[in-house]
Amino acid sequence: MKSQRSPLDGLKDLRPPNTPPPRTIGMALLVLLGLVAAWSAVYMVETEEVGVVLTFGKYSHLSDPGLRIKAPWPFQTVVKVPVQRQLKAEFGFRTATAGVRSQYSQIAFNGESLMLTGDLNVAVVEWTTQFRINDPYKYLFKVRNLFDARERGRGDTFRDMNEAVMRAVIGDRSVNEVLTVGRQEIASEVERRLQELCDQYETGIKVEQIVLQDVNPPDQVRPAFNEVNQAQQEKERMINEARAQYNTVIPRAGGEAQQTIQQAEGYATDRVNRARGDAELFKSLLAAYRRAPEVTRRRIYLETMQAVYPNVKQKIILDKDLQGVLPLLPLTGGR
Repeated sequence: MKSQRSPLDGLKDLRPPNTPPPRTIGMALLVLLGLVAAWSAVYMVETEEVGVVLTFGKYSHLSDPGLRIKAPWPFQTVVKVPVQRQLKAEFGFRTATAGVRSQYSQIAFNGESLMLTGDLNVAVVEWTTQFRINDPYKYLFKVRNLFDARERGRGDTFRDMNEAVMRAVIGDRSVNEVLTVGRQEIASEVERRLQELCDQYETGIKVEQIVLQDVNPPDQVRPAFNEVNQAQQEKERMINEARAQYNTVIPRAGGEAQQTIQQAEGYATDRVNRARGDAELFKSLLAAYRRAPEVTRRRIYLETMQAVYPNVKQKIILDKDLQGVLPLLPLTGGR
């Protein structure tokens, strides 16, 4: 008895030659899916990163650096967060190529850098914010669109926070403070306020440093500002020179006056002491004269002659009983 042919048997006969059977194709697909699943189950976390494992899009756990295994996609996925790397956000400029001679983008970012000061002047402020991620969970899940390092889109929350804090601090100071002496104080104040805001929003970011790269007046008023700045510098220079001259002349005059006063006081003391000594000497001579007038008179005479004779060049001694004077030929004089 002949068996009846199925309608599908005709279709089997229509297959191209050398075509593998459906069972073989299914096995190949299963093997391929298994390889893809095994490949997606193994991942590597670098030393400066932390892996955030998500199960069906929900936070599961953190994985440390190294070679790790997870459930294959789409059951589990991993987001790598660079917690040990220092990240940087630039405002008012962009670095095109970093290196020994960095190249910067020619695009103007006036919307970020133009700011109004407290005295209603405009300043161009360019700065850099350096920060780290200290809490990967908060960084990924607490705030939407927190930060995009590649800046593919505008409106990152962290960049908006930076601009808001910087504008608030600049608005509390005059343009002279912003452009000259207040830069370090401004950077410190912005760092403090920005960290408080990051903690309040639970961003998981630790602000490490705010660096004011360049602070200038707008290009339209820069020549006038430079002239004012030069005038102020000239004023400060002349004031410093006057103070230096004052500090040189006044102490010298004071020293000379003090020296003159001390010399006068010394001279007065010397004269008074000499007068007192002469008076005491006269009193002692008077007392001695009263005790022995003749002896005292002769002693005074001899002391006086002893003081006078050495100053007399030519001496002639006469006897009181001599009747005539014989001229003497001087033997000491020259021809």
